[in-house]
Parts: sequence; C-alpha cells; structure tokens
Amino acid sequence: MISVAFAPPLCAQTALAPESPTTETGPIAIVPLDSKNPDKAATVTGALEVSQGKAIIAASGTVTSGAVTTEIVLPHRGVLRVCASTTVKLAADSSVPAGEVPGLMMAMDHGAVEMSFAASLAAGRNSDILLTPDFRILIAGPGAAEVKVRLGQQGDTCVDNAGANAPYVVVSSVFDGGAYRVQPGQRVMFQHGSLHEVVDQEKEPCGCPPPVAPQGNEFPLAQSEGLAPLPAPIPTAANQNAAAPQVLEPLVYKSADHAPQPAADATPSPSTGANSHATKPAKNKSGFFGGLGRFFRRIFGAE
Repeated sequence: MISVAFAPPLCAQTALAPESPTTETGPIAIVPLDSKNPDKAATVTGALEVSQGKAIIAASGTVTSGAVTTEIVLPHRGVLRVCASTTVKLAADSSVPAGEVPGLMMAMDHGAVEMSFAASLAAGRNSDILLTPDFRILIAGPGAAEVKVRLGQQGDTCVDNAGANAPYVVVSSVFDGGAYRVQPGQRVMFQHGSLHEVVDQEKEPCGCPPPVAPQGNEFPLAQSEGLAPLPAPIPTAANQNAAAPQVLEPLVYKSADHAPQPAADATPSPSTGANSHATKPAKNKSGFFGGLGRFFRRIFGAE
C-alpha cells in the first residue's frame, strides 16, 4: 500500500500553521498516487490531504519516489520530477507578504531532480532554492527553467541549466563560501562537493537516468499474440531414414561381424606400402576379441 502520512484536511484551518500560504495561494505541490502499482508509487508525508488519487501538500511535505520518476505539479511554477529512489523535502517561504507567490525551498541528500518552470512563473523576487549537503542552488527569473541536478558519490554534484532562455542559476558553497554562476546552456560538475574542482563541460547528463530495459522475453507482444518462437521440430519418418553423413565409417558395427573380410585383408594399404603387418591375416585371433582387435587396427591404420 502507499505510505501517506495524513494530516487534518485543508478545510480545518485551525489545524494549519498560522503562516501557511495555502489560505492565499493554495497548495504548494500536487503529487499523483498510483494505488495499482505500490512498488512504483511515491511516498508522501507532511501537511496534506488525499483526493482523487492525488496528495495535495499544503505548506510543507516530503516526497520519496519509488521505482520510477514521480512528476509533481507545482502550482504557479510548473513541474518537478523527482527521479527514482530520490527523496525531496518541500517548503514554502512563509515570510513573503500576503498575496505574493512564495519562493519554494527544496532539499535533497541523494538522487536527482528535474525542474521545468514556465518563464512567467519563474520570474519574481521570490526565488526558488534547492539545498544539497554541500550547496545552495538558487534559481531566479526571468527565464524558462529547465534545471537538472544530480548528486553522485563523494559529493559530486551535476547542475544543468539548459536552454537559451535559461534562468539565473547560482551555486554557492554551504561550508566554504564563494559562488559559481551556471550560464544558460551550461552543464557543470562540482567534484567532491567543491567549488574549486569544477568540470564546466560535463558530458554525462544531470537528470533522471534512462529507464532500465526489461529483462527476459525480448518479444512480449509476439508471445501474447501466439507468435513466440516455435520449439525445434520433431524428426519425421522421412528424415529419420535419411542417410546421415558418415564421418568415421568403421565406427558402425554389428555384433555378428567377427570374421575378417577377405577383400579388405587381401589388399595392402596404400599408406603402409610394403609393411608386412598390413598383409598378415589375423588367424591366430578369433571370436569376439579377435574382431575387436581388428576393429582398433582399422581405426589406427594398422590394416
């Protein structure tokens, strides 16, 4: 089942914090819930209500994606994609004046996210901020945001500010101070969580990894339509009687063939020439063992 921490409904205003922006601007995030696939569904906690298969986050909450990317609708902004196995905390800025759209605070300590914000919605003095263990990433308008962030091992942080009309993106260090502006269309890797180890033309993508190809049957549609590969055909009577190629003819024997063949013994072997061994009939050996000895001599060219 989907794990959802229920809070009092939004209609019960006394249950919400006094500074909650939902009274003026509505919820900060709407998260789809997939009850049919609990392994892939997101886990949502915080001050929220659930309605029509969606979790509506009022002022703050946490979203953890399952096995697939979760696409969150952010009213007044656009879409936030939380990549698989990634946890993101969301909170609205409660210090903005009434009537203004508050900035959004996002925080993550692993995984990856993709932010797609419209130009008119990303503008304004109330900027959005993404916090990581090492950096504070500020996203401000004007501009259409297509920002992707991925956290790797040992603090490696990839930031992609795609698009010619990209917003103002500034990465500042939480511990060391200093700042780095990611230019429009630039993809940057901050190695080991440091502003001093920067790869300004990172080749690997910063967003969600591509979906893993399914394993097993490579043609599931063909199998469902009865077009799966057929098993190997059973030999028919015709091909059972067909002569198989004989690689080593002397290996085919019958138990009654014990006596030496006169024609074969009388003809000297071309490969042995005048070798007296080849023309001597094995008269001193008879019976089954005599025939067996002749069998091996034929194999190894002694006859």
